[in-house]
Amino acid sequence: MIVRLSLPSPQPQPTLPCRSPLPSPPRPSFSLSSVAVTTAGPGVLFRRKLNYLESLDVDSLKALRLNPHFRSAPLQTLKSVENCLCSMGLSRSSLGRIFDMYPQLLTADPHLHLYPVFDFLINEVALPFPDVSRAIVRCPRLLVSSVDDQLRPALMFLRELGFVGKQKIDCSTTVLLVSNVENTLLPKIEFLANLGFSDSEVANMVIRSPGLLTYSIEKNLRPKVDYFLTEMKGDLAEIKRFPQYFSFSLEGKIKHRHRLLMDHGFSMPLSEMLKVSDGEFLVRLLDMRLRPIECGQL
Repeated sequence: MIVRLSLPSPQPQPTLPCRSPLPSPPRPSFSLSSVAVTTAGPGVLFRRKLNYLESLDVDSLKALRLNPHFRSAPLQTLKSVENCLCSMGLSRSSLGRIFDMYPQLLTADPHLHLYPVFDFLINEVALPFPDVSRAIVRCPRLLVSSVDDQLRPALMFLRELGFVGKQKIDCSTTVLLVSNVENTLLPKIEFLANLGFSDSEVANMVIRSPGLLTYSIEKNLRPKVDYFLTEMKGDLAEIKRFPQYFSFSLEGKIKHRHRLLMDHGFSMPLSEMLKVSDGEFLVRLLDMRLRPIECGQL
């Protein structure tokens, strides 16, 4: 007997979708610049920092001498300081002078040393933002002064003295904040008081002429007081009325103009003698000399 097997007809195989060929892995790209960065030796990296200082017009030898951390600091540290200062409104052109005066700033930590100063100027001194950069340009020493040990105590002292309201500290007088209260500000207040001025008179004098608190006692205040009293035979009440007297050069202006007046037998109030230009002073002197002649002719 023959058995016939009935086999199932073959099923059609599903058609697989056509796949795009897998992309070949990207080849690593190399460039001369990347190789130079990764293989640059210490000498090359150091030279880049020197070039950076030159671009800011900073004396690199002075920076190396006064900031021993500069040699080991990465270039990015220096640039982070620049970015911090520029973000607060300082122009790049002004940074060279600041870094040249205080090379330690080149390796400062902006968050530890710089931003606290800016925060103090904006929130405690209450300077408008545009005035912050003006204050720094006028007195870069603000950036290297401790807020807790120097700036805040000086601000409190000056406010007690009378620098409040319309006379409050502004970008032109923030220079006073870097003066130590005990060693600089108080001795000058006491010097003026010892001349016979009352506390309120002294306060009024320094508020009208804040520069009084920045002048040296031995090199400025005392010699000018001595000359005023002994040679000019002046009355201290006139200095009280015109405290700006101390801002003029003793040798270059005060003595010269006083002697011209004395040679012709004339005198002038301090403000009239000193505030005008040389040409205006000579015109006034000539007018004083001609006045008796004109009166005689009349």
